[in-house]
Amino acid sequence: MTAGEAFTSISGSGDDFAAIVALCEGLGDYCLIDGLAINAYVEPVYTMDADFVLAAGQLARARSALVAAGLTLEDFPHSLNALRPGSQLRIQFTRDPRYDAFPARSQRRDILGRSLRVASLPDLFQGKIWAWSDPARRLTKRKKDELDLLRIAEKFPEFLPQLPPPLREQMGK
Repeated sequence: MTAGEAFTSISGSGDDFAAIVALCEGLGDYCLIDGLAINAYVEPVYTMDADFVLAAGQLARARSALVAAGLTLEDFPHSLNALRPGSQLRIQFTRDPRYDAFPARSQRRDILGRSLRVASLPDLFQGKIWAWSDPARRLTKRKKDELDLLRIAEKFPEFLPQLPPPLREQMGK
């Protein structure tokens, strides 16, 4: 069983991920960010989220396409979330302008058997620093961000100097 088949089986997402990737490809500049994207660079961990950045101004077009595809949408201050009834795959499109430059530096990587644009590792690391540093985020989310930062620094030691001091200390550096 491939990673994509296992993910589909567990999530009940059918072809949701492939459909979202196709939608993003049709909208122009985009990239995958956050945990699923980090899995392209380090040992994968289980996640049911697919987080994307779209080129500026494309979110309205994405919204129309998502509704037409039968997904339920939910608006939040920093994201537009989409979910197909019966699926556990949570799709998020960030509205945070700090991520706007990420698609320009993205690269094609294989995720769940699909070739798609994934944020560069330095951009993913920066995004995780922002998330980990946000006191408004739930503690459990910040702990996941912490784990992602440690996973990156463990495999790519060049990121160690950029880790916040408490995390560097955890790594004994």
